[in-house]
Amino acid sequence: MKKLPEIDAALNEASKGWKTSRMGKVELSILRLAVYELRYDDDVPGKVAINEAVELAKKFGGSEARDLSTVYSENWQKKRMSNVYSVEQVNRYIKNMFTQDFMLSRISVGGEVSNCKYHSSGHIYFSLKDGSGSLACVMFAGQRKGLAFAMKNGDRVVVTGSVDVYERDGKYQMYARKITLEGAGILYERFLALKEELEDMGMFAPEYKQPIPSFIKTLGVVTAPTGAVIQDIRNVTARRNPYVQIILYPARVQGEDAAESIVEGIEALDQLGVDVIIVGRGGGSMEDLWAFNEEIVARAIFNCSTPIISAVGHETDVTIADYVADLRAPTPSAAAELAVFDYRGWQEVLAGYVRRLELSMDSKLEMTRQRLTEKAARLAYLSPENQIREKRMYLLRAEEKLTERMEKKLQMEKTRLYLYAERLRGVSPLEKLQQGLGYMEHEDGTRISSVNQVTVGERMKTYVKDGVIWSNVEKTEHSEEWNASRDKEPDNCE
Repeated sequence: MKKLPEIDAALNEASKGWKTSRMGKVELSILRLAVYELRYDDDVPGKVAINEAVELAKKFGGSEARDLSTVYSENWQKKRMSNVYSVEQVNRYIKNMFTQDFMLSRISVGGEVSNCKYHSSGHIYFSLKDGSGSLACVMFAGQRKGLAFAMKNGDRVVVTGSVDVYERDGKYQMYARKITLEGAGILYERFLALKEELEDMGMFAPEYKQPIPSFIKTLGVVTAPTGAVIQDIRNVTARRNPYVQIILYPARVQGEDAAESIVEGIEALDQLGVDVIIVGRGGGSMEDLWAFNEEIVARAIFNCSTPIISAVGHETDVTIADYVADLRAPTPSAAAELAVFDYRGWQEVLAGYVRRLELSMDSKLEMTRQRLTEKAARLAYLSPENQIREKRMYLLRAEEKLTERMEKKLQMEKTRLYLYAERLRGVSPLEKLQQGLGYMEHEDGTRISSVNQVTVGERMKTYVKDGVIWSNVEKTEHSEEWNASRDKEPDNCE
């Protein structure tokens, strides 16, 4: 409803003599719808919108409406013809036409492969051609699972996919999702049906896969006695471990009775008790490899108690045997690499380990030797003999110090005693007597120390160094010092 005024204005501008006010409701509604699709709906092409409007007007409008629609159609078409479109718009329009075509969204085309190129990105670019023309094709890397063989120029194939326009170049090409060889289509369908059946039965389940032994003594090989397969296995085995014994069962790997021959080889080697069995052959077409897609071969591999490595064809070749086997190898040489332990390489690794061990042991011994020396030195230090020796030295030093201190102490005491003796001698009466001095007493033995203690005529005795002198006091007299000191004393005054 928002666009209605603009739509009516466009109608009034394009129609001559027929304004929207004169048009019938049915006719006006048809014209409004057509203008809306032309102007505002990019998903509807202009021709389609005009044709639809004309058909609706013819069906639901009157004669006047037919004339009006015709006039409007012609005028609008003239106006549209005056516009100029870009290359991008044209390519997008054409791409939309291809996209809306249901048949082109899933189509199968048969032809001969030419200009086949495997790009480094994983994409495959090629052309399909027949007697009258060619069709550019591409299979992207994400769709390579739909290719079960190595495609090359000259192969007649059936390509299933879609046809679309590459807008940048304005060219249409086929985008392949699945490619099968002509004549191999029936075999491929049988392959898919058997694969689905065996998968439903659980024959591909990982829990039934046996581990490949790390070290083997005998290797069984089921393949043709001639050809590069057995030679490659022998070369790889001799290089990796010359002590492994190879037991070959010469089986037919192509043609009639090939499947039965392969089954017999698997059962024979299983009964013989080899450590690992390699089942394989060289590359080829699906028909050449079909013996390894037979159900009896798959069941023989599944029921075999010996671990089996499948090595059929090249890396791109996939068979039922690859799914059932305990391990798949891309090539027979790779199978030998997986089955045979690299003894020579192991010897080199072992030699490296020996060298590392020797260096480690030498280092360990040297560290232990150093620790032992340290422990011996510590033990010698802490031994009773050393302790006794240390204590004895300590006692000797203590004895020496004690003796030294005692002598010093004695010397000091001697010195003090000498000093005291000298001082005592200085005040000794005997010493005084030896020097000529005397000691006086009263007759009764009382000591006389002052002239005031004696009287004239008194009898006294004097001791000298060699005896006693008895004498009488005739006179007493004070010394000058006594008199001088007496003069200095103050008089008693009241």
